[in-house]
Amino acid sequence: MFKDASLDTVEKVLAAKNNCADLSRQDFYGFNLSGLDLNQMRLSQAILIRVNFSAAQLAEAELSFADLRGADLSRAVLTRAKLKGACLYRANLNGANLMGADLTEAQLQGARYDSDTIFPEGFSYQSSGAIGPKANLNGAALNTANLHQADLRGANLLGAYLGGTNLAEANLQGARLVQADLRGATLTGASLRQARINGTNLAGADFRATDLTDASFEQFESIAGADFTLAQGLSAAMRACLLSQPA
Repeated sequence: MFKDASLDTVEKVLAAKNNCADLSRQDFYGFNLSGLDLNQMRLSQAILIRVNFSAAQLAEAELSFADLRGADLSRAVLTRAKLKGACLYRANLNGANLMGADLTEAQLQGARYDSDTIFPEGFSYQSSGAIGPKANLNGAALNTANLHQADLRGANLLGAYLGGTNLAEANLQGARLVQADLRGATLTGASLRQARINGTNLAGADFRATDLTDASFEQFESIAGADFTLAQGLSAAMRACLLSQPA
């Protein structure tokens, strides 16, 4: 793996693309390629860590075994792209169009998606380790992850490790957080409407201004140091449950 000195600017990358050059195994760490027409570009095994591909056109692009860790692919068009074996760890796939893409053996652990993301037909994205609506994240290790404003509606987080995780303003409506570890997690302004948080460890968690309307809320492992200032939707039964905990 190496970075070709002749490809040190976006203009040169586009020129290489227009000349149908093969850019496989090149190093583009941190490049800003947002909004560009990169259709059919050949980038197999390329280092694309933290590259900004937001709103880029990558239809039919060759990205097999590319390293896309932390890449921003929000609203990118990846229709029929070849992503076999690609590493998409913690990539942003919000609003991305992956219709017809080849995601065979692709690593999506920690990648973010939302209700606007289009996955290939038949692809089991909810069990891929990616984070989004209705994701199956039971027992997932998401300690200290930045999930600010994440869409986790209906997600399964049974026994998940979320210690120190930033879930501020996240949408956790209907999520299952039974026996999850939320020690020191930040949930400021998050929606936990109808969420199930029974048996959860909330020691030191920040629940300020959260919406707990109709949440299932009992049998905590610990709430020592948790902050519920300005929390909304706390019923009399929920308040009694909190006040019944040891000082």
